[in-house]
Amino acid sequence: MSASAVFILDVKGKPLISRNYKGDVAMSEIEHFMPLLMQQEEEGALAPLLSHGRVHFLWIKHSNLYLVATTLKNANASLVYSFLYKTVEVFSEYFKELEEESIRDNFVIVYELLDELMDFGFPQTTDSKILQEYITQQGNKLETGKSRVPPTVTNAVSWRSEGIKYKKNEVFIDVIESVNLLVSPPPSLAWRQHQVNANGSVLLSEIVGTIKLKVFLSGMPELRLGLNDRVLFELTGRSKNKSVELEDVKFHQCVRLSRFDNDRTISFIPPDGDFELMSYRLSTQVKPLIWIESVIEKFSHSRVEIMVKAKGQFKKQSVANGVEISVPVPSDADSPKFKTSVGSAKYVPEKNVVIWSIKSFPGGKEYLMRAHFGLPSVEKEEVEGRPPIGVKFEIPYFTVSGIQVRYMKIIEKSGYQALPWVRYITQSGDYQLRTS
Repeated sequence: MSASAVFILDVKGKPLISRNYKGDVAMSEIEHFMPLLMQQEEEGALAPLLSHGRVHFLWIKHSNLYLVATTLKNANASLVYSFLYKTVEVFSEYFKELEEESIRDNFVIVYELLDELMDFGFPQTTDSKILQEYITQQGNKLETGKSRVPPTVTNAVSWRSEGIKYKKNEVFIDVIESVNLLVSPPPSLAWRQHQVNANGSVLLSEIVGTIKLKVFLSGMPELRLGLNDRVLFELTGRSKNKSVELEDVKFHQCVRLSRFDNDRTISFIPPDGDFELMSYRLSTQVKPLIWIESVIEKFSHSRVEIMVKAKGQFKKQSVANGVEISVPVPSDADSPKFKTSVGSAKYVPEKNVVIWSIKSFPGGKEYLMRAHFGLPSVEKEEVEGRPPIGVKFEIPYFTVSGIQVRYMKIIEKSGYQALPWVRYITQSGDYQLRTS
């Protein structure tokens, strides 16, 4: 059992638009939602599910809107929340920004979308590319004798239209890994060799990966993607040396999950254009790719000097692009002066940081930045500890995990030749180094 009705409310709880799917919950029940929400806010125990008698309100907030689904008992809550977030995604792709104004300006289209997104309380067509084939922002002009619903909706492959043609058939594969890292401060502030165990310990280390595809293929092709997946290597008796153990793997709906469960083959008929094929996570010990050391010296409460050393701890053939190192400074600092061995530094007073920008940072290189600030003559007590140093970067042609696309097979009944292109990118996620 899923939602009985869906409401979109403004920030004050006034309904902007609603759709009654089952008729088993009175539409007037929505009047109880905002008082219940305000009561919970006052008690400081805000819950994503509120109840009034036998009626349950499952809700999310987006921008200045509340999206609320009403239901009776035994509803599949995870399905309802997935539907609400998918509804936000579809509306955002239609209107760019989903807010009260975009709902009011597109009332007819919003109602039509709500009508197609769910049928009698069960999610139906939630792919915006398919919906845009027959619900357009110019409005629908139905022609006599023609079906409103395109064949895609009734196909087994609802995410791809038939009859797609390209002069040049290509597939672009992007393997993107984000590194989340939190490092504790070193035991002393003295410069020393950059060993993680000597200068501080890694408190959190995680790789979050996604494989994104851009598909320009004619017809209805079947694709098979091969990775250096450790479980697959074990099944086939290959050496595990250069394999990767993937965790928390999530696939696009186009992937045949039964085939993957049986023999780890990633087989699918792709949507047209851009989409995310899969995501994965690796909770593995990652050596910090860009290591940071900092020394702060205060002189008689009149000035502060900061020295920061950055080292690229990835292979020398690789280069990190767009590196930004955010170094926290005292909130009462002024009169900044900088000296850098490479790149440029600027003071951002509203954030109390110095941002050291380096366009190109080769692996194995070390660079220095010195900053000098004036301080008020009266010493300000430091109540809180220093915020961590944050690092942003992107390293092309490189993955931390060592994941590799071994092959991409493209099978289509017309037998055309298609070119797969693969690109690897490693970038910073939540990458922080605490300082003493």
